[in-house]
Amino acid sequence: MIIIIDYGMGNLRSIQYKLEKEGFTTKVSSSMADMELADKFILPGVGAFASGMRNLGDLGILPILQYKVVEKKTPILGICLGMQLLSKWSEEGDVKGLGWVDAQTSKFIFDDGVRLRVPHVGWNTINKYKDSILFNGVSEDHRYYFTHSYYVNCLCREDIVATTDYGVQITSVLQRENIFGTQFHPEKSHRAGLELILNFIKWA
Repeated sequence: MIIIIDYGMGNLRSIQYKLEKEGFTTKVSSSMADMELADKFILPGVGAFASGMRNLGDLGILPILQYKVVEKKTPILGICLGMQLLSKWSEEGDVKGLGWVDAQTSKFIFDDGVRLRVPHVGWNTINKYKDSILFNGVSEDHRYYFTHSYYVNCLCREDIVATTDYGVQITSVLQRENIFGTQFHPEKSHRAGLELILNFIKWA
């Protein structure tokens, strides 16, 4: 069962709709029983880091997620805010994250003379750092859709799959064993983005 985690942060139905058009059965849920049965998790999200962690805590699903993802190695894909929540800590509100990757979520701070808008909204390229199943059959030349005011700074280089330049170098794709993340929205990034999600779903 593919569970799209519903924690009140963003429109989750667009991912469900696209995956079901491809023939996959998904469920948008925050049920403990569904979490226990999940074969794959998708953790999307748009909004504030602190609100995301608070909502996950209030739902009472943090222990089952910790067990499934860390101990049972159930694959999870974090998207946008969902990727940021995988980190240990965020400057946004000085809040602890899930801590599943050695990373922190940082505020954009540019050198003098750099004039870029925050939030970073729109299409941008990625720089592939290493191979990952996410990019099986997907060219790195595609552009992907971003919308975010903070970014993930991976402290362990081995977890970085791809980076993106936006005044600073940000981690745009990460993987640590069964834990994946994209700072951009693959569900809004045309066919290349959808293929990335499908590669995650098909990964055994």
